[in-house]
Amino acid sequence: MLMLSLLSVVVALAGPQSLPPWMTGESQPENLAVTLVTFGPGDELISWWGHSALVVEDRRLGQGRLYNYGMFGFDEGFFGRFFKGRLEFWVSDQDPIGLTYRYYQRENRDVRLQELDLSPGQAAEIARALGENVLPQNRVYLYHHYRDNCSTRPRDLIDRAVGGQLKAATSGPSRMTLRAHTLRYSQVDPPVALVLDFLQNDELDQPITQQAEAYLPDELEQQVQSLVVSRPDGTRGPLVRSQRDLFKAKRPSPPERAPNWVGALVALGLGLALAALGLGHWGREGALVPRVLLGLLTAVYGLVPGILGTGLFVMGLFTDHSVTHRNENLFLANPMTLALLPLGVMLALGSKKAPRLLWATWTALAALSLVGVVLKVLPAFDQANWNLIALFLPINLGFALGAWLDRHQSSRRVAVAVAQPST
Repeated sequence: MLMLSLLSVVVALAGPQSLPPWMTGESQPENLAVTLVTFGPGDELISWWGHSALVVEDRRLGQGRLYNYGMFGFDEGFFGRFFKGRLEFWVSDQDPIGLTYRYYQRENRDVRLQELDLSPGQAAEIARALGENVLPQNRVYLYHHYRDNCSTRPRDLIDRAVGGQLKAATSGPSRMTLRAHTLRYSQVDPPVALVLDFLQNDELDQPITQQAEAYLPDELEQQVQSLVVSRPDGTRGPLVRSQRDLFKAKRPSPPERAPNWVGALVALGLGLALAALGLGHWGREGALVPRVLLGLLTAVYGLVPGILGTGLFVMGLFTDHSVTHRNENLFLANPMTLALLPLGVMLALGSKKAPRLLWATWTALAALSLVGVVLKVLPAFDQANWNLIALFLPINLGFALGAWLDRHQSSRRVAVAVAQPST
């Protein structure tokens, strides 16, 4: 949904420097045309959700601008603002319009156009609002992926122009949750999709309207296409006058349904748990190779989910990323998980303290995981995180059992050694 920084540079070099005719009084409302442009998903994570823009053209004067609410820049404060959840975007007006279209074609992304059938007054209202939004004092806004983005801003401009008829037509319940939409668009890269799923709380699972689904450009396109409006002259008709595909990408469209990965993730979680138990059984007499392998496996697990859990904990407490707050996935992975990294290294190096510390850590993680599942009987714990439970619960329980068996076997070896008669 975001646009690449390369396009920001192109816009800065080629963007218009003067006011368009609909802002100077040169345009006549009856000569204005407004088009909703939908760009399909791209290859990078920031483009998986597609992109929307509005085009205003004065057909008499032969002038047009593409208004793009997806602009951002990688300045020195970008990553700090992103981490805090205070990411600033801005709207730009781009001319020539074809430059933007060609950029998306080179990226192998759909370019689809819907010319809106608006009255002259409605077209002039949208054109004027866009012209004012792009002024330096107005152009920056606080971005939110689901509530305020490149698609919701054009949606709201169109809705105001048609007197709230788009909102009224999309006030019914959505066909799926925000989480389901997120998963169906991000499943092009399952590991990244799971990371996104892990980081986002039950805000994504609450009932929403069809209007809220229009944070996705594809959804806005469909809603606009199906809308029949009452016009100022009393007639009724479709909002879209004409629709055409300027460019069709050679890539599959996002699937209609979210993936169901529970079975595969249970198998993966059980596989890792059984690997830990197998290595523990192999090394029950203190053999070097299984101990090193188990230590390395523990360290890697501590590194990946540990960093994710620690990051989620920090974001939930100290940032404005509301979708990370009160996240039930902290029962599954959290800062305690990160402790497995040094403890795994200690185990691989033969530390005598490592087995005891690992037993305590894994036992705590397993207990927290079980608590997180049991609490789901309460209405407040309604996060749809069964994908993550399917993965993390078997791992935490399996490693905890392995640590308990290792501790038990170590105690037995010590007892046997003590009981041996001295010679």
